[in-house]
Amino acid sequence: MKVAFLGTGLMGLPMAQRLLAADIQLVAYNRTPEKLAPLQAAGAEIVTHPRHAIRAAECVILMLTNASAIYNVLLSDTAWQTLEGRTIIQMGTITPTESQEIRDAVVAGGGEYLEAPVLGSIPEAKAGKLSVMVGAEPEQYECHLKLLEHFGTEPLLIGPVGSAAALKLALNQLIASLTTSFALSLAFVQRQGVDVDVFMQILRDSPLYAPTFDKKLQRMLDGNYADPNFPTKHLLKDTELFISEAKSLSLDLSSIKGVRQILQTAVKMSFGYDDYSSLFSVIKEWGEGIGE
Repeated sequence: MKVAFLGTGLMGLPMAQRLLAADIQLVAYNRTPEKLAPLQAAGAEIVTHPRHAIRAAECVILMLTNASAIYNVLLSDTAWQTLEGRTIIQMGTITPTESQEIRDAVVAGGGEYLEAPVLGSIPEAKAGKLSVMVGAEPEQYECHLKLLEHFGTEPLLIGPVGSAAALKLALNQLIASLTTSFALSLAFVQRQGVDVDVFMQILRDSPLYAPTFDKKLQRMLDGNYADPNFPTKHLLKDTELFISEAKSLSLDLSSIKGVRQILQTAVKMSFGYDDYSSLFSVIKEWGEGIGE
């Protein structure tokens, strides 16, 4: 089987490299062609238009920024006409509604569609240890399980298309909210003169602890947000997707809207391309001129 990989950014590149390492024929497209160089060096076929990648492969994996990018790359007039007989696996973060609408467009073009968003970042992508959540019919899941196992050892069928996208947004909402809450507590104990090591010791031994706290602690203490696995602007995008999808569910969104405001401020402070732990700087400086 030949696989087309559309979108080779921070996550797409190591995921595509895993397929090449497994001797799977790969044809790759990226809107920024320079990012394709490592795949070309590893033996991937490189194309300059998505329709050429779709036409060359039986299965097309999408790891694109958002639904708008998917429409531009996959569902333009020229690309849409090449979908007949192809399987589209959407692995980025979009809303359930967007995923279902894209499925309908793919099916109308004669293809089949399933979603398989992933939880994890670059280290997990390189190691093939992502959490893969699948929204599909059971027979689709079984048919494509071996391919998905290159990205994570136990891809899990969540339900029909839309269910995995919803779960991914729920998890990313936790990333945003947990990190913001930890940053606020960290800034609070610092201002109160409490030893950070003591704070972390108590926290680690409590049911409140989450491993992500230690992953972000040193970045926050050092103010070093460079070389991100997950940039602030992407977490803001996912937070906005969560809010847009949750509006119709009669949920109180006050807390996550506050998180969104902090992320928006971080982007305005030029942390958009830095690690999302940069929201700590927003929280620390909130009373020092950027807002109260």
